[in-house]
Amino acid sequence: MVSITLFIFGGVARISRDPSRAIEEFNIAVAGPISSLLLAGSFGLVYRAAGTNLILQALAGSLAWINLSLAVFNLLPGFPLDGGRIFRAIVWGVTKDHSRSTRIAARSGQVVAYGLIAVGAIWAVTGYQNHGDTISGLWLAFIGWFLLTTARQSRAQSDARGALEGLRVADIMTADLPTVGREISLEDYAREIARTGRRAHLVVAHEQLVGLVTAEALNSVPQHDWDVTSVQAVMLPKEKLLWASPEEPALSLLDRMRIVGMQQMPVITGGNVVGIVTRDSILHVLQARGDIVSLAGR
Repeated sequence: MVSITLFIFGGVARISRDPSRAIEEFNIAVAGPISSLLLAGSFGLVYRAAGTNLILQALAGSLAWINLSLAVFNLLPGFPLDGGRIFRAIVWGVTKDHSRSTRIAARSGQVVAYGLIAVGAIWAVTGYQNHGDTISGLWLAFIGWFLLTTARQSRAQSDARGALEGLRVADIMTADLPTVGREISLEDYAREIARTGRRAHLVVAHEQLVGLVTAEALNSVPQHDWDVTSVQAVMLPKEKLLWASPEEPALSLLDRMRIVGMQQMPVITGGNVVGIVTRDSILHVLQARGDIVSLAGR
């Protein structure tokens, strides 16, 4: 697991790779609601055993209700909620098509999101006499908006992965290798970025690769220090440089780049740099494939 994005009704996990089978997706997705239900049941037992202890009874009752509500909410078939992932796993198991199941689950997520937005808006408007109802309605609408945005992103990511499926790194890399000398100042490098529009450059010395520098590294240094700081001071040295092979599947490389948080990666074969994969080169391939699909559909 890479990270978890928390919000008022739980969280969305970002894992290092997508499950390879529908049953794996189902087992991962169902774990959260089951945990919430077990917690709700446990706190319910504490509530019943509290007897005359009103403080413990109130605390256990509240926690039982919160966990039960959380489980029910997360079981809604709205991707990327756990219920949406369970729904995707079921569709995936039936269709045997991961991309198609993701698109269907994302559409289901959009329907659920629009429903939450509508209910939240109505709740907020009709509850104008009760400030608490208005706030609750606005929260519900906000959660719906959050799910709608995430569902759209998931749909776009699924479409992108589908477009790149079957391609190799050699198919998405650019062989035009932008280079800069390690001795130039960051001020000169900023001018190079402005001139070419490229956000990543290989750093060379005596025609040998020594590292990689990006616009992100440039922006890590205060602008007033650019004229006294060299590219070598902020570049990623060759020894720490991750690289790809031309024969590596494109989707495998994208997963690696996502895990390490890189947006550019050189392509090396036989000890020589033969290309570089950047965000722009990937977008160019996606756009070209999208244009082909559009033409074929006419």
